[in-house]
Amino acid sequence: MCEQHVRRRAGARARDAVVTGIGLCLPGPQDPVFTADDLWSVASTGTSCLVKKGVYFGGVTLPAAVFEERVPGIPEFFSRHYTDAHRFGLVSLTQACHDAGLDVRGDLEDAAVLVGRGGVDANIDSYLAVLRADPATYPVAEALEMFVAAEQAVTPSDVALVQGALTRSRGANFTVSCGCASSAVQVGNALGMIAAGETDIAVVTGVDVFSVTMIRNIQRLLSGAQTAYDAMRSADMPSLLPSFDALMRPYDERADCINHGEGAATLVIESREHAFARDARPYGQVLSQVTTRDGLSNPLASDESGRALVAAARGCLGDTWDIGQVPYIHGGSDGNVVVTAFESNAVRELYGSAAADLLMTSQEGCFGHNGAPAGCLGVALTLLMMRNSQVCPTANCEQPAGHLTFDPVPGTVSRPLDFDYAFTFNYQLGGVKSAILLGSADV
Repeated sequence: MCEQHVRRRAGARARDAVVTGIGLCLPGPQDPVFTADDLWSVASTGTSCLVKKGVYFGGVTLPAAVFEERVPGIPEFFSRHYTDAHRFGLVSLTQACHDAGLDVRGDLEDAAVLVGRGGVDANIDSYLAVLRADPATYPVAEALEMFVAAEQAVTPSDVALVQGALTRSRGANFTVSCGCASSAVQVGNALGMIAAGETDIAVVTGVDVFSVTMIRNIQRLLSGAQTAYDAMRSADMPSLLPSFDALMRPYDERADCINHGEGAATLVIESREHAFARDARPYGQVLSQVTTRDGLSNPLASDESGRALVAAARGCLGDTWDIGQVPYIHGGSDGNVVVTAFESNAVRELYGSAAADLLMTSQEGCFGHNGAPAGCLGVALTLLMMRNSQVCPTANCEQPAGHLTFDPVPGTVSRPLDFDYAFTFNYQLGGVKSAILLGSADV
């Protein structure tokens, strides 16, 4: 296991990092989920917004008119070249600022604008259009349009680019790309910058778009390949190839599928001093964030022992907090049995005999496994649970797996729990683990 990680912790009370805004652009039962209230209505009832399109998928339907209503005033010369990643990220950013009582075009001049991106699906069309264009025959006017589209969309910095322009920010503006841990790492970056006095406010967005066509094709390619896989796989690789054609069921004994989703989640994170000076209402605090990696040579594997996750959690606690103060963990399970295995083993190591009383849930079955948004979404969900003194059920979990070391809150009813501390976990393919320790607004 590799323990090369960065530990970030807020300092004095004035530099505490508090979350004051939540904004979303996620799949919904009918219309997209935009607000914290929308999110709570879905997650607290274990509602699944996944729809079968050959494979189960969480898609966001965002008509042009809805985008323009929520993010008005963008010059059409730029906006007509936006991908869904741009649109989702701008909508969630605008909503988070509205939720925090901030003017997205006036109050963020000195803010850090931080983005997490994992997938590249949204960038491919623009990239291929340039690659395949013949400069000798391509019309000049259309070439300029293609150039603008490519400059905005062919790199993972696509969403950060347009968010920085919308906010007119003069502060830090960069993208982190480490798969499903991307925005979790950016939450840690925001915490560190605020604690060091580098900024008083940061907006952190995770956004990804996945191609349903690509997922369907992967499913077809893998059909019948299990025998060949069994012959070549090493001991640290999962026993089964991934499948996407059944409903994902994290922590359920029938869990054998992963369903993807798309969308964005944004958090406004401020120093306590800055938030209180403008009479903002905090949802809660980001206390610490640590990233570790399993240290395996296989780029597709994870260590099922959970040792790296244990190291990340203990790094967050440090000498300030005790594991006994944390009765809830927002898990990162996407229905993959390997993820469930290392989470279960990590919980056993962290909590010992008290593990059976721990509540640990996942809401990925609500919206699909959406990659980079997962970090911000986990923070938002966990702080809402803390504020409402309820733990949301694990969506689509009906028959908990017998080997679990924790209570996954199966069913569709939230569980009452009064708590002031919680972890939220996120993972990237290849053994990367992120842990974030959260606290209520008053601790």
